[in-house]
Amino acid sequence: MLGPNGNGFINAAADVTPYGLPIPSPLLRGSVGVVLQSGALASSVLGFAQARNVGISLLTSMGNESLVTVTDVIDYLVDDPATRAIALFLESVRDPAAFSRAARRALLAGKPIVALKIGRSRLASRTAQAHTGALVGDDNVIDAAFRQLGVVRVRSLEDLIITAGLLAEVGPLPGPRIGVVTPSGGASEIIADRAEDEGLELPAFAPQTVARLREIVPAFGTVQNPLDVTGYVLIDRTLLGRALEAVTADPGVDAVMLLSDLPRLAPPDPAPVYATFAASAKRMAEAPMPVVVVSNVLTDVTEFGRSVQREAGFPYVAGGIEHGMHAIGAAVRWSRAYRAAVEAANGAVPAKAATITPAVEAASAPTVEPAVEAGTGVWAEHRAAALLSSAGIPVVPGELVHDEESAVAAAVGFGYPVVLKAAAEGLGHKSDIGGVRLGLSDARDVERAYREVVAAAAAVPGAGRVGALVQPQRGGGVELLAGVVRDPAWGLTLAVGLGGIWVEALRDTALRVLPVDAAEVRRALDELRGTALLRGARGTEPADLDAVAEVVARVAAFAESLGDDLESLEINPLLVRGSHVEALDALITWRG
Repeated sequence: MLGPNGNGFINAAADVTPYGLPIPSPLLRGSVGVVLQSGALASSVLGFAQARNVGISLLTSMGNESLVTVTDVIDYLVDDPATRAIALFLESVRDPAAFSRAARRALLAGKPIVALKIGRSRLASRTAQAHTGALVGDDNVIDAAFRQLGVVRVRSLEDLIITAGLLAEVGPLPGPRIGVVTPSGGASEIIADRAEDEGLELPAFAPQTVARLREIVPAFGTVQNPLDVTGYVLIDRTLLGRALEAVTADPGVDAVMLLSDLPRLAPPDPAPVYATFAASAKRMAEAPMPVVVVSNVLTDVTEFGRSVQREAGFPYVAGGIEHGMHAIGAAVRWSRAYRAAVEAANGAVPAKAATITPAVEAASAPTVEPAVEAGTGVWAEHRAAALLSSAGIPVVPGELVHDEESAVAAAVGFGYPVVLKAAAEGLGHKSDIGGVRLGLSDARDVERAYREVVAAAAAVPGAGRVGALVQPQRGGGVELLAGVVRDPAWGLTLAVGLGGIWVEALRDTALRVLPVDAAEVRRALDELRGTALLRGARGTEPADLDAVAEVVARVAAFAESLGDDLESLEINPLLVRGSHVEALDALITWRG
């Protein structure tokens, strides 16, 4: 049973239409499967797809999913030969494990999933103690999970249909280097700006391409990428097509974007229009690389434009520069995920399916044996650090003391300068209560610091027995955060990013749903805005990012080994100085 509380479905490929609302005529058959957790929007989506000449294979209004689920329909579409791309409108992901399995099947089958997931919430803490909880919210976790699964996420119904239509048309793109051919200088500037937003490259044309284009483009034009062939296209109807042919032969680009609108009104003699578009279509079909056609603005395709596209064999036209550039960027990102998934499946990269719920598959993660039975409440730093150290994770040495004399003795043992921190069970962020003293250089400093941090901790309700943790002072390098927190739907989620006192102020983190391996952590590090700091900005020592990734992956694997009672595990800061990686502070919170 499909539903209840839905509009039914339209199987355009099979001409089966048990659908409860009027269907626009003619019904456009195509290769985009549409699945919606909404009844009211189904007809609007169908109408927009028709307006942009996007044909559907199947459209399903899910209703309450009492029996047939979104995952069931995705599985059907993965196996459906009439479907090349899948568009989802989601109010919720009800079964992350089942959704993950279906999404992986779609990715390996080369069928892109484009999803509009609504219900974005404000970032909310999953745990009162961990900084990581303030960085991990429902929407951020879904972003991370979708990215790992190769699901393209969009923010509007227009992008949902336009992006799915483009992916169904062009399939995988070889890379991010785009050559652009337009008849407008203004449009070239917009395209250049949007390309940067989408992470696309607009490389300079090769010398042989420049030479060829100079023979084609009028003398008052400028040969560069993006290429403005100028308004002379109104005089010479072959200009755009000849320029396109030259750019598609350039060895330095992976795909070409052609800015071209379908005609809206039929002239008295439409034959030249048909001939021009047929010639362009032939050039694109014979091009050695994919050509993506984008219109200037988002307008409906008229009946005449539809007939020209059909009769001339002209490819799909993405509606508007804004949506078209977003679709190209999404296609490049999906193509990268698709190639990686295929390589992993073929054995080029070791692969392993997740063994936890949800079953988000990932490359092989480090194996860490459980080192302790589940605890309760918040574990103070000295206890959390000892647990991490037992798992082989590098932790700064420390000594727990309960009087001034012992504190001084520990400081002498480590060598000055030292750090003193308040220590008590249930005590979370010590700096918030004035429980941390840095750079202590002699016995008098240590004695005074001990009295101050112990007094600060004793004032916290329920602190219990209070002491201090003495550690050697560390300096230099870059401070990161590596934290794992449990999302109620997707399970344990890793956050890695810039740490220290700036973690919540900068919010420069990348998320991954566990399990992950070092290679996936490495990709997460590359996503950070502050990655330049790790690479050695302004002459500083560059970090060994592979070493960082190995340690963070081990932290993530250890968090998994602690079982279902773990709420969060956080290292902040994780000091990185060259190849030296060391946890300077740790916090563990248990559920219940």
